[in-house]
Amino acid sequence: MRAELAGQLRQLRDLTGRSLRELASDVHGSSSSLSRYFSGQAVPPWPTVVALCKVAGRDPRPMREVWERAKDEPQTRTAATTATAPVRNDLPHDITAFTGRRKELAALLGAARNTTMVAIDGMGGVGKTALAVHGAHLLTAEFPGGKLYLDLHGFTPGREPVEPTEALRVLLAALGVPPGRIPVGIAERAALWRSELAARRAIVLLDNAADADHVRDLLPGAGRSFGVVTSRRRMVELDGVQPISLDVLPALEAAELFLESAGGARSGDVGEVLRRCGNLPLAIRVAAARLRHRPAWTLDTLVERLREGEPAVSDVLEMSLRQLDSAQRRMFRLLGLASGTDMCVHGAAALADIPLGNARGLLEELVDAHLIQEPTAGRYRLHDLLRQAARADGTEPDAVAAIARLADYYLSGVLAADQGMRHKMSPLPITIAHPPERVPEMDGMTGALAWLDREWANIEAVFALAVELRLDTSVIGLTLAADVYFMRRGGLGRWEPMIDIALSAAQRRDDRRSLIWLRFRRGLARHLGGRSTEALPEFEAVQALMAEAGDVHIEFEVLQRLAEQRMRADDFEGCLDLLRQGEVILPEGSDFDVYRVLTQGRMGKALVRLERFEQAREAVLSVIQTARTRNDPQLERLCLDVLAAAALGLGDAPTALELSQQAVEISRATGHQFFEAVSLTDAAVAARHLGQIEEALALHEEAHRIIEATGEQQYAIGVLLAYGETCRLVGDPVTAERHLGRALELATALEMLALADEARRNFRLLRECELGS
Repeated sequence: MRAELAGQLRQLRDLTGRSLRELASDVHGSSSSLSRYFSGQAVPPWPTVVALCKVAGRDPRPMREVWERAKDEPQTRTAATTATAPVRNDLPHDITAFTGRRKELAALLGAARNTTMVAIDGMGGVGKTALAVHGAHLLTAEFPGGKLYLDLHGFTPGREPVEPTEALRVLLAALGVPPGRIPVGIAERAALWRSELAARRAIVLLDNAADADHVRDLLPGAGRSFGVVTSRRRMVELDGVQPISLDVLPALEAAELFLESAGGARSGDVGEVLRRCGNLPLAIRVAAARLRHRPAWTLDTLVERLREGEPAVSDVLEMSLRQLDSAQRRMFRLLGLASGTDMCVHGAAALADIPLGNARGLLEELVDAHLIQEPTAGRYRLHDLLRQAARADGTEPDAVAAIARLADYYLSGVLAADQGMRHKMSPLPITIAHPPERVPEMDGMTGALAWLDREWANIEAVFALAVELRLDTSVIGLTLAADVYFMRRGGLGRWEPMIDIALSAAQRRDDRRSLIWLRFRRGLARHLGGRSTEALPEFEAVQALMAEAGDVHIEFEVLQRLAEQRMRADDFEGCLDLLRQGEVILPEGSDFDVYRVLTQGRMGKALVRLERFEQAREAVLSVIQTARTRNDPQLERLCLDVLAAAALGLGDAPTALELSQQAVEISRATGHQFFEAVSLTDAAVAARHLGQIEEALALHEEAHRIIEATGEQQYAIGVLLAYGETCRLVGDPVTAERHLGRALELATALEMLALADEARRNFRLLRECELGS
């Protein structure tokens, strides 16, 4: 359909008899964009099609259906775009020295070409994951649409299995589905998952499933994708899934694996070693690792080290543990306590309360002994069977303190990332009893955000452990610091349950200051989520508690948020009154410069809404230099947003566009996706005023994509309203109605009545325009 539309557009071009440059000027576009439209590489906005028809003297209405279908058609990727487009590959490293399993591997590879799903079952340590990962790596070229991997933790000691609803969220996010498009219900998520997979040829590895019900909603539907499930249980209840059952290795394959892993043949009876290992691949690798690093040993020496008695896999693991010195064995036990997805050397050092260099050496020695894995450089994890062995290897007297130290390490990392990404204002009541030796270097804002992305699953896991162990100080600290992540990546709905748990912890400790800050954080989470009615009681409760605490920082913060709520209700004078109250309570001193910039910036926003543009401009010009002096990009961004809006109100659209673009670049650099979308929308409106329609629509679309990806609905309303208004003004009623309708739906649901009224006003204008035409 794109090709058909491109052909019709080329006919219009030929009818005009104009050059590409002349046409670009006629339709207020660019030559490069028109070239992409004529070649079928992109679909133009409908106003551009209308403009081309007007220049060619043709009626655009017959082209509307072709344009709609071309717009909704998935883009066919050329060889050039395929080479550069990022394709998700989450597969763990392929196992070294993969040996045996020829029949099962052939069945797996054959199934990938003939069916959509395989389930590999077998006991723990039998090599299910190794076979699945090895096969997936061999199939990489046949599945260009992505290689997804998810550990479902069905049998992981000390950790609950991943719920199917959460698994679907993770998988949909891995396919690039924005959080805002991911439904709440499991049935709706499963339907979207199957729909997204149907358009791709991807391989999906679901590792360590508890049972058939665990994966039933995660299976691919119609399409060319291929799923692999591993589990200790057979999936007999699943229709259409080809089973591959693994037993222990046959004698010849077991011997082959042992010799390969041990680095060659040794004198002695290999059969007795394999008998002690039960022909189980995991046990064979562990035993062979002991032999590889002891060139003086024979096979008989290895057998002697095994415990006397009936052959059992535990003999091999016990033998391997006996070969560890006390420091190595302690590190192994401590790693078994942590329930995150993996561990870095900094985390391991904090867990064991030892220097970084010592921790690195111990981790490498445990990798050499095949007791832990290193799936990517510098990241370590345990197989479930070995985690179970670590937990069974005696009671670790330092266990609770170790988890407290690990929580303090992650809390220190979050605070370091926070410091690297924004201004520091209110001194939070956070206690770190065991500061780590060091946290990883974070290269500016980008590095800080990358660290948070990499570690957040581990942070949530240690939070759950801290809750279980009643480590109340850690629970409170992690919760208070978590806004730095959720404010950038969205997911405020996951923050609020943490706050509720932390409030219980603060009440147990009778920690009044933490109670105040946590109530404020709960109000903030609801406020930012657009639930103003639910946020207000929290802010009011904080005001009542504040009288006892006498904390000017939080008093100021509450007044600021209450002012924002007045602004949302279109009570701009009331907003200004509250902001002035906050300004009065601020003592002198450079520590409060940040607060003054915030106050003037928010006053400027209210003054813009009151159309007092010169006053708004003066308010922020008085503090923008302070923001720049403090090297605080987001404070500067706030000032630029106000200056851009004031410039547009004063009729200076070129300046408004330039200032908005500067604000976009700041938020893009700091990872503030909410504010990036807001500033993009401001830039789009300025471009529209300049008659740059194509650029305006492109900016609106980018803002819409970003805000949808965050999943935060209250910010989406303003983005959708402006986008809908632009589409209405440029003659695209279908798209305008879609965006305005969504804005009205969200504003009504979130009780943001002023924005709902604005959406209805635009709808009325849209209907009047349609009646007039």
